Amino acid sequence: MSVFTSIDDVQNKLSEQGYMCSRALATVVFLSLKLGRPLFLEGEAGVGKTEIAKAMAAVLGRKLIRLQCYEGLDASSAVYEWNFPAQMVAIRTAEAAGGSNKDALQTELFSDQYLIKRPLLEAMQPDENGAPILLIDELDRTDEPFEAFLLEALSDFQVTIPELGTIKAPEPPIVILTSNRTREVHDALKRRCLYHWVDYPNFEREVSILNARAPEVSQALSEEVIAFVQALRTEDLFKKPGVAESIDWAKCLLALDVVSLSPEVISDTLGAVLKYQDDIAKIQGSEAKRILDEAKSGLAEASA
Repeated sequence: MSVFTSIDDVQNKLSEQGYMCSRALATVVFLSLKLGRPLFLEGEAGVGKTEIAKAMAAVLGRKLIRLQCYEGLDASSAVYEWNFPAQMVAIRTAEAAGGSNKDALQTELFSDQYLIKRPLLEAMQPDENGAPILLIDELDRTDEPFEAFLLEALSDFQVTIPELGTIKAPEPPIVILTSNRTREVHDALKRRCLYHWVDYPNFEREVSILNARAPEVSQALSEEVIAFVQALRTEDLFKKPGVAESIDWAKCLLALDVVSLSPEVISDTLGAVLKYQDDIAKIQGSEAKRILDEAKSGLAEASA
């Protein structure tokens, strides 16, 4: 299944798509594809769990199917539903035409023509480019009954539709599950997967990520942004900024023609990197200057 020949090849090909991953993450991706096992990624929001699925889809040339999880998600919403409005039109059309063969009409109504495929069922359909990548995003937002359903679906890669019977994937999809760990996911599901905790990147790798995603930003400003954001993560904040916020902030600064960080610029643009008013209020003013001075001091020492 894998087009990757080695762990280094995983890192190189993902970096070509702008995704700079650690060797530990590249290793578990390589093994997941080699062994045909689902990959379970946990970590803080904004560290790149979803992005790796997009990068892998681009590298492998596979279709990416995303199941965005939410509270109350059930099996029927994730697998399929019938197109009831179209079925009603068909019934009325048959009645107007004087159709009387009810068995034939029922067979037609519950056929593939009126079936709306949701992500899990769509991922089990044949594809000329190969099995798709199925991203089950933010699994921790769902509840335990849906997890129990996934156990069967991921074990056998098949689903049952009462009106049509059992549908089995001709080739198992490449499955990536993510969690922000707002609650613990059941061990039974984790055991079926290869697991990896996606942590915040170190300074050099986060700068490389920013260079890949926002190449227009100068190297000096990129390093200042990352040094400041990484210093922010050591503060007592309700929501620490992720890599996504680093990239967004750098793009905002570029749009404002900022060439270097200052306390004033930071105060004006904190909403791009912090998403809660209490956090913004805590960092503005003298705190922003203190963190900036520490970040610049660290950069100076590193380059000395």
